[in-house]
Amino acid sequence: MRRLPAYAAAGADVLYAPVLRTPDVIKAAVDAVDPKPLNLLVSSPVGLSVEQIATLGVRRISLGSGLNRAAWGGFLRAARMLADHGRFDALGEAEPFDALNRFFRTHGRPTL
Repeated sequence: MRRLPAYAAAGADVLYAPVLRTPDVIKAAVDAVDPKPLNLLVSSPVGLSVEQIATLGVRRISLGSGLNRAAWGGFLRAARMLADHGRFDALGEAEPFDALNRFFRTHGRPTL
């Protein structure tokens, strides 16, 4: 947190600080770099929605490895079920192809 204003003063266009998890800390970081934008890393549940984070003044959200790890979590659940029990039950949680195609057609490239 101490370094954020120094990076802003040195000319950084967007400021980033990992491990900001509570509204008070996030807001303090936003205020520390104002008027420059803060990029918030959300790679695990923080209990806040995109709208709530935006209300705190965050102008960019990065997910880091979060979506990748979520996908790997589903993969591992299905692989463990097959390896440990010889069952395909977890494949029932898989998204159908038409749902995946519809999502990517509708949402395309995510922006915030």
